[in-house]
Amino acid sequence: MRISSGMIFDAGLNSMNTLTDSLLHTQQQVSSGRRVLTPADDPVAAASALDVTQASNINAQYALNQNNATSALGLEATQLSSAGNLLTQAKQLAVQAGNATLNSSDRTTIATQLRAIFDQMLGIANAQDSSGQYLFAGNKGSTQAFSGTVEGGVSYNGDNGQRKLQLSASQQLAVSDSGNAVFQNIAAGNGYFATANGSGNSGSGVIDVGSVSDPAKWIASNKGNTQVKFWVDTTGSNGPPNTTYYDLVDSGGNSLYTGTASTQGGGTNTYTHVYTGGQPIPLSQTAAPAFDYGASVTITGAPATNDSFSISPGKTQSVFATLSNLILSLESASTATPAGSAKLSNDVSSALTNIDQADSNILSVQAAIGSRQNEVTSLASVNSSLNLQYQQSLSGLQDVNYTQAVSDLTRLQTQLQAAQKSFAMVSQLSLFTYIP
Repeated sequence: MRISSGMIFDAGLNSMNTLTDSLLHTQQQVSSGRRVLTPADDPVAAASALDVTQASNINAQYALNQNNATSALGLEATQLSSAGNLLTQAKQLAVQAGNATLNSSDRTTIATQLRAIFDQMLGIANAQDSSGQYLFAGNKGSTQAFSGTVEGGVSYNGDNGQRKLQLSASQQLAVSDSGNAVFQNIAAGNGYFATANGSGNSGSGVIDVGSVSDPAKWIASNKGNTQVKFWVDTTGSNGPPNTTYYDLVDSGGNSLYTGTASTQGGGTNTYTHVYTGGQPIPLSQTAAPAFDYGASVTITGAPATNDSFSISPGKTQSVFATLSNLILSLESASTATPAGSAKLSNDVSSALTNIDQADSNILSVQAAIGSRQNEVTSLASVNSSLNLQYQQSLSGLQDVNYTQAVSDLTRLQTQLQAAQKSFAMVSQLSLFTYIP
């Protein structure tokens, strides 16, 4: 084979170029810390690294969502804590308002304080986050959640939705609660039924909130509104004169004890149960027609003839209605008569019960928020572990082995220097050098 000088020069140049390219590539690996600089370096590792990078980016978005969820839940918890404090103040004022020694001016002063609490509660219910979204408007974040006044009542303008954030590939978490759930749909009375005095009562009777001894019987047997009605037998036609009797009456005006229309005195008198103040009145009867609501109420004081007390099942009442009812009652209360004092006592007792129900409801929502906050914390821990795994995987796929790279760099430098030196020597070989 004939080897020309041109071939020697070309071969030497190509060798040095190849070594220089390899040296530069290795130097770039060392300086960047990356083994795979282009997909051509390791196609399989480059494809795997792309998948891992995409998963890591998604995981980073989940981490951002988790931080947003923590902020949203923390803000809601703070607002509800303030609402709970307001309810505590309202309860203290309601207890104070029940003091029989207070005069009209004192009650008006308490009502003024309650109006301030009402306004503050409405402000909390209309709280906004940093982006201007109403916390308690459900999915209608741009709509003011509540509007209204003490006299006109408060209406809810949002919906029942809960805003959610995707915190992991398989889990969404609610980061808000609707105003209906927090402030509106609150069980009234004892949670099963609410009691109230009749609007036309003239006696001094006061009814308690009642109690349910057998919830299953109450749920299964109760057919609707019930009234406890009173009759004072001044003539003694049924027994000793001035004895007070009561009857349990359904929504149709029929006595639960007889199944017939409720009547006072005469042959068809249904008022045969003697009233004893402070003793529970069971909503049941073993004789025909037998019924058992699994509940009872207690009435104190001296009800007058035709006085009545209602027992209304399944009601809900907003915290705003509870405060409004108490405010208006205190502003209009007149204790000049036994009936007026009894009405005020009933209104205050009802308000205290419903404030407790509102407070209990807010505490339940706070507990749910706390549970969700713990869930976010747990997911954040998992997210952090996943992020570490992704970084380790990327390191294994992409990062350079410095020991190997530095060794290769030194070897390539030596090879390039040897190539350059040998080329310089070979390039000087020529027959013309030896021809005289």
